[in-house]
Amino acid sequence: MSFQAYLDNIEDKTGLTPRQFVDLAHAKGFDQPGVKSGVIVDWLKTDYGLGRGHAMALVHVIKNGPKIDTKHVGSTGTHRDDSDTLWLDGKATRPA
Repeated sequence: MSFQAYLDNIEDKTGLTPRQFVDLAHAKGFDQPGVKSGVIVDWLKTDYGLGRGHAMALVHVIKNGPKIDTKHVGSTGTHRDDSDTLWLDGKATRPA
């Protein structure tokens, strides 16, 4: 599953876009450098019912923004993405 597909699945499950999660995390101070991933994962699990894999995808976006490693971009593997920049504003608004 691609990184973007993880984010799309999170939106399907919760009704919230990745950008909304980034904003919620910011309001809680979870985007600060000293905040451990486990704290964010626990919040996402408790409040939104997300599993570890989906929560870790959001941790990356919360801590690092929408850029991802180009390792899988354009590859043919299972974890390939079309771009090194993730779309955070919801599936309905993603450019074609």
